[in-house]
Parts: sequence; C-alpha cells; structure tokens
Amino acid sequence: MSIQHPLGAAPRAGHCFATLGGGCFWCLEAVYMEVAGVVDVESGYSGGQTERPDYRSVCEGRTGHAEVVRIEFDPAVISYRQILEIFFVIHDPTTLNRQGNDVGTQYRSVIFIHDADQAHIADEVIAEVAVQSPEPVVTAVLPAPVYWRAETGHQEYFAHNPHAGYCAFVVAPKVDKFRKTFAALKKTNV
Repeated sequence: MSIQHPLGAAPRAGHCFATLGGGCFWCLEAVYMEVAGVVDVESGYSGGQTERPDYRSVCEGRTGHAEVVRIEFDPAVISYRQILEIFFVIHDPTTLNRQGNDVGTQYRSVIFIHDADQAHIADEVIAEVAVQSPEPVVTAVLPAPVYWRAETGHQEYFAHNPHAGYCAFVVAPKVDKFRKTFAALKKTNV
C-alpha cells in the first residue's frame, strides 16, 4: 500500500525537496542515491487523481499519476540547479509521455516545484536545455501535488536488483552516464 505524504510534509531542517518525473522511477532513484548532498531518495507517485495508487494501476495508466522520485537534499552541498542539470542529462525531456520503451503519461517528464524559487530555476534550466536541444523540450513544471510513496519493493530497486534485465539494460546505463558526466558530484562512499 502507498503512503501519502501531504503537501505540507516537510524535509529535515535546512534541507529541501525536489520532486521529479522522468520515466521509470527506478532510474532516477538509482542516480540520485549517488549524488553528494542528497540525503534521501524515495520512489513514488504524484500528479494524478487516484488516492493510494499502486504500481500496477499507475503502470496501466489508470491513475493519472507519474512515477516520480522525491529527493531530499542539502542545499549547502548541492543546489537545486545542479539537481535539475543532472535530471536533464539522465532522461530525454523531448519525448512526450515516453522514455525509451516505457510509454504512457506515467512516464512523462515533469518537475513538481515546491516554491517560487524552484519554479524560477526550473524555467531557467529548461530554457538553457531548449537552446541546446534539436527537439522541443516537453518537460512540464507544476506545483507539487500530494505525493504517494511507492510500495517498499520499489524503494532502492536498482541497489537490490542490479542484475535484473531492466536494471542491467536501462537503469545501469543512466547511472554510468551520471558517473561520467557528473563525477565531481558523486558521493565518495558509493
């Protein structure tokens, strides 16, 4: 069963949340777990109309929710801008409701913002990405709605299942891309 985190749920003192959807949450979670300054990453669902969504109903496209990660980070170590710069390298922001073979609105590219500063930074980063992209950027920027934590089996999925087919062929290359592109932002103990 999913656990609801109301809109008012707060990160630890001095920390911030970033909530991002960019395809399968296993991919984003695996990358952000390695980022210095990220203190917690949780897979979940957001942006739909169904209360207490479950993985099956989300994957079947019956809830309106996107698969997302909620990232708790320390802005004294990593900035929200850097969080988004990583996001735009590890997923394709130009494919509407799709990431590779994962197709449906649950795999949409979306940034759920938690405050006006995040909205401003998201708009700036998207504009910068758009200038470099040969295709239009379709990433939506929306106020953070209610967030539902995904089932326990989906938390730290890549860490527990690195040799599973999807992990080996889809998640691992994204983790490798992060490691090569953002080596300076990688945690030293990973």
